[in-house]
Amino acid sequence: YEQVADELQALAADDAVSGIILQLPVPPHLDGAALASLVPADKDVDGLTPLNAGRLALGLPGLRPCTPLGVMELLGDVGAELEGAEAVVVGRSNLFGKPMAQLLLGANATVTTAHSRTRDLRAVCARADVLIAAVGRPRMIGADFIKPGAIVIDVGLSRLTPEEAHNKSGIVGDVDFAAAVEVASAITPVPGGVGPTTVAMLMRN
Repeated sequence: YEQVADELQALAADDAVSGIILQLPVPPHLDGAALASLVPADKDVDGLTPLNAGRLALGLPGLRPCTPLGVMELLGDVGAELEGAEAVVVGRSNLFGKPMAQLLLGANATVTTAHSRTRDLRAVCARADVLIAAVGRPRMIGADFIKPGAIVIDVGLSRLTPEEAHNKSGIVGDVDFAAAVEVASAITPVPGGVGPTTVAMLMRN
């Protein structure tokens, strides 16, 4: 722990370093939360330290988590009218679900955070104008989860065998793309959708 902490503190003090990423999760013998707190807020390009999370929750300026920020860019690109829209985020992780909900609230959407304990998840999802899936369960979101004309953002990534996935990579998202594309007005693929925008937002941060 001390070795990693010393390295983070050295990078924090180095004016030549503009951004620091602590790749999570860390091995079990390290304290990820304690190590993350050593990253200065203005170098926290992942936007995940307690200070930046608090700034987001309070609507104050700060670095934002890259994947949710990328989703907001994608929604802007397709002309999503978020003000007053019903948005459902499936997933409540600190890394994505919670900050995604905060960014949507900041855009004046009406936001529901759904998760594994949500009753009648299908019905909750089916009322969304914007549906964002981030649970890591392959192709869990079928066409019957999607309101006709909804915008669907698939943040999930699971690895199956190429035979199971019916593709060469074996990589699939949380959304059954082939079924959902017939219902949604716009949808992101997996791979090749949210991933590149995450990298772009990281570079911007």
